Amino acid sequence: MSDERLAVALEYGEDAPRLLTVARGLLYDTMIAIARSHGITIYEDPDLAQVLSRLPAGSDIPIPLFAAVAEVLAYCYRVNAAFREKLQKRGVL
Repeated sequence: MSDERLAVALEYGEDAPRLLTVARGLLYDTMIAIARSHGITIYEDPDLAQVLSRLPAGSDIPIPLFAAVAEVLAYCYRVNAAFREKLQKRGVL
C-alpha cells in the first residue's frame, strides 16, 4: 500500500452508494479543505479508500464492498444527526 495521501468522496445514489471522485496529493488537501468548509463528515479508513480508488469515478459501489461502505455512511449519518441535535439545543437551528 502507498503512503500517498488519498481520499475518496461517496454519495448515496438512487439505488446504491456511488464513488464521486478520488483525490491524491495536492488534490487531497483541496478536497479535505472543501469538505471541512462545507461541514461534510470525514471518515478515515485508508484501506477502504485504497480499494475504492481503483474504481472509476461515478461507479456504483460493487456488492462485495457494500458492507464496508454502509458502515461509513451509517457513521456519517450518526455524526451529522448528533451535530444537528447539538445545534438545535443551542437554538442555532
